[in-house]
Amino acid sequence: MAKEIKKVVLAYSGGLDTSIIIPWLKENYNNPEIIAVSGDVGQGTELDGLEEKAIKTGASKLIVADLKEEFIQHYVYPTVQAGAIYENRYMLGTSFARPIIAKRIAEIAIEEGADAICHGCTGKGNDQVRFELAIKAFAPEMTIIAPWREWNIKSRDEEINYAEAHNIPLKINRETNYSKDKNIWHLSHEGLDLEDPANEPQYEKKGFLEMGVSPIDAPDKPTYIKIHFEQGKPVELDGKKLNGVEMVSALNKLGGENGIGLADLVENRLVGMKSRGVYETPGGAILYHAHEVLETITLDKETARIKQYLGIKFADIVYNGQWYTPLREALTAFVDKTQERVTGDVTLKLYKGNIINAGVTSPYTLYDEEVATFDEDEVYNQADAAGFINLFGLPIKVKAQLDKKREQK
Repeated sequence: MAKEIKKVVLAYSGGLDTSIIIPWLKENYNNPEIIAVSGDVGQGTELDGLEEKAIKTGASKLIVADLKEEFIQHYVYPTVQAGAIYENRYMLGTSFARPIIAKRIAEIAIEEGADAICHGCTGKGNDQVRFELAIKAFAPEMTIIAPWREWNIKSRDEEINYAEAHNIPLKINRETNYSKDKNIWHLSHEGLDLEDPANEPQYEKKGFLEMGVSPIDAPDKPTYIKIHFEQGKPVELDGKKLNGVEMVSALNKLGGENGIGLADLVENRLVGMKSRGVYETPGGAILYHAHEVLETITLDKETARIKQYLGIKFADIVYNGQWYTPLREALTAFVDKTQERVTGDVTLKLYKGNIINAGVTSPYTLYDEEVATFDEDEVYNQADAAGFINLFGLPIKVKAQLDKKREQK
């Protein structure tokens, strides 16, 4: 097979894994042409110097695809609208970034006439599944190379040894070698001391947090913000219209400054093991919270309940890399219908890691103050409740009566 593969498109981040993959492919696949592709989903400075590094280590060129706005509008926002959070804490930052990147890589591989696509995902993680399911959706006949499932390298220390032996420059060292994934939505931290759930994350340690501060170090004065939603999507912040990238970036800054959006959890990976991660998602935490608040006054009870139930499944689908499936599309269609009247303003108070409700309004509100009031009203006859309770409680009453008769026999 190695002889047949003359051109490889590599999903390239410039991190430890993909940095050593280029020379490894050259050595093990009969020196193919390697086209490095980076999907820009908001990694920021991580993209600096990437072209020079890719070419220096053996790639013929680097293609950077700007996917940021599409990522927010067509992957992030639909997931927020669904209320999908994995295992109650993880806001899916890595999970929904992989499908859009892999889709673009598959498209480029076809355009370039490549024989194979290569990724640097480990054989233990979720990302190998997310990448490969997306590739199968857009380039089903394409050969996929996953070095972590082929080579003899067993650890990140051995990767560093390989990089040093091949004179590949790295931005990390052995002491601060957390496994990280960064995009405009979040930053994840795994490995080192975090592998033991007994260890407390070093939030106050300089350099650990990158998107904000610990709640302990946040200001003593609260920050008020107002987000305007149109059909479940945030479109204005404090009266200013913002696109997706601008909105998430602004909320990341505000949330980060106030210690918002830190999550430390042991999650169940798709491949069957548990793993411990620390996530920074300041803007995302605000958006999920604000959207949920707005839905409390714009969705009826039964729709909200079914949506909540399906949100768990939606989160599983995203986490498991099944974005490009009929089921995800069907669930999104359901969510879109529920969002038709999720329009309005949510005011929040950000204070030392807390998101505090400070008011919500909507032209489509289902909250009627006259009906809900504890004061005198003219629209609700409290005597009606007696008949309702008699009918609602009838099964309980009948069971109790029959149980009593059976005991008396």
